Amino acid sequence: MTELIEDVSRSHIQNLFDLGGIRVNGEQCQVKKYKASEGDVIEVSVPDPVKLAIEAEDIPLDVVYEDEDILIVNKPRGMVVHPAVGNLNGTLVNAIMYHCGDRLSSINGVVRPGIVHRIDKDTSGLLMVAKNDKAHVSLSKQLYKHTITRKYIALVQDNIKQDEGVVDMPIGRDPKNRLKKAVNGANPKNAVTHYRVIERFGEYTLIECQLETGRTHQIRVHMAYIKHPLVGDPLYGSKKQIFNVDGQLLHAGTIGFIHPSTGDYMEFTVDIPEEFQQVLEQLRKE
Repeated sequence: MTELIEDVSRSHIQNLFDLGGIRVNGEQCQVKKYKASEGDVIEVSVPDPVKLAIEAEDIPLDVVYEDEDILIVNKPRGMVVHPAVGNLNGTLVNAIMYHCGDRLSSINGVVRPGIVHRIDKDTSGLLMVAKNDKAHVSLSKQLYKHTITRKYIALVQDNIKQDEGVVDMPIGRDPKNRLKKAVNGANPKNAVTHYRVIERFGEYTLIECQLETGRTHQIRVHMAYIKHPLVGDPLYGSKKQIFNVDGQLLHAGTIGFIHPSTGDYMEFTVDIPEEFQQVLEQLRKE
């Protein structure tokens, strides 16, 4: 039955069974693995979502650049970008709401005010924030047209023999794990990652990845696909964490775009965080 209902997770549908929200041919369905037959009339009652109360919090922000239209921040590892059920506090959104007040775009609603794009919790680095709707529309269009420069630094497993390369493989939902994405997964979308080697450490390689597209987990999925998963990646990499790092070693180091008001090209770069740097220093000593 889960294949018949789009945009709703398998676990959510199972919860609807428990709440009596699934009816087949007028009667409440008690069988979670019910196999629909031709002619069945299936009614799904989805309760209204609970409105999240997002509060501004005085959380320090590493502001790289700010003007009346945009805010560029350097997000630390371990910080979630926007709130969700069970994780309403301590996010980047809580922090920027305090920093900007009501000077944020409203296009993405109350949960993601000003958020044009995001990076994973354990990925550090640069994010653009729109302080008004005009800026949000401009930056979103640039993302859609793939004209924004986005370069990441990553440490991957094993030695990449070639100095540079391109992974051009579509990414969709992993049919076996809703938390993961997969090459040629369900409802795949075009995804292109360019990479080049920065430094080699024998069993590990430091690379720069430039995104042509921006799919969820794109670099993590693509590098795992070519047998070079990111060090520390809990979803796509090795379960053995020899460097005692919490999450993938991936850093959004450079971002460039056309300013929404001036039309000038702007580019910003920030160094990798200390934890990442310590791993590299350890490898260089060895």
